Amino acid sequence: MTRYAMGDLQGCYIQFQALLDKLAYSPSRDELWLAGDLVNRGPDSLSCLRLARDLEARIVLGNHDLHLLACYYSEHLLKRKDTLREIFEANDCDDLMEWLRKQPLVQVDDDKKLFMSHAGLPHIWKVKKARKYAQEVHEILAGNDKKALSSYFSEMYGNDPDVWDRTLTGQTRLRVITNYLTRMRFVDQNGRLDFSVKEGVDKTPHDFKPWFAYPVTHKWVTIFGHWAALEGHTGNRQFQAIDTGCVWGGSLTALNIDTFERVSVEA
Repeated sequence: MTRYAMGDLQGCYIQFQALLDKLAYSPSRDELWLAGDLVNRGPDSLSCLRLARDLEARIVLGNHDLHLLACYYSEHLLKRKDTLREIFEANDCDDLMEWLRKQPLVQVDDDKKLFMSHAGLPHIWKVKKARKYAQEVHEILAGNDKKALSSYFSEMYGNDPDVWDRTLTGQTRLRVITNYLTRMRFVDQNGRLDFSVKEGVDKTPHDFKPWFAYPVTHKWVTIFGHWAALEGHTGNRQFQAIDTGCVWGGSLTALNIDTFERVSVEA
């Protein structure tokens, strides 16, 4: 079995299929991890969702996936640049949304010490804590309480508070957890998040660093997407960036998560 992790699809179905073909990927033999943001901005989010589901990929939710769910399960409206309308018009929309909301925010391999979330792992959290916090959100998303689900999405958007505090409660706590795991780029020494900059490390805000620039004592490898401006580079083998900006004209990348070899197709 070969295990591959693939960066943000964002509706780039043609490249998704081309990369699977290039890998000679077989769902009966291989395993696929998807680092979130399956949808939005690209031309065929619907097909990306369907194929990811049919391949039984191990998925983590990204901020665009959560936005899609928020528009479906609460009163949030599509934004001008969203390319999600085709999903809502599909005959299998309800089934796809039920499947998507049951996907987790993190994937973990304890034996290989692999951790994957859409945005990464802040230096202020150990893997054990990150899993626990992610589970708090997952229980709301995947649960049967539709009122709680709607409340979560109604309160999900926002940048405040911008730093973790274990005493946080309710929807505020869930929003902060969600922001770390799906929107994080730059943080300060105390873990405070900066949401103002989306560019690369050359645009690092004063008193902040890329979240992966802080020293860690654990041996876990963190796989993440979300940050296309990195172009797949962190300078540290322990932090594997795999969003290489397919939807922005870059490439779609698959990482062999046992050997760290990479295979890409151009946009």
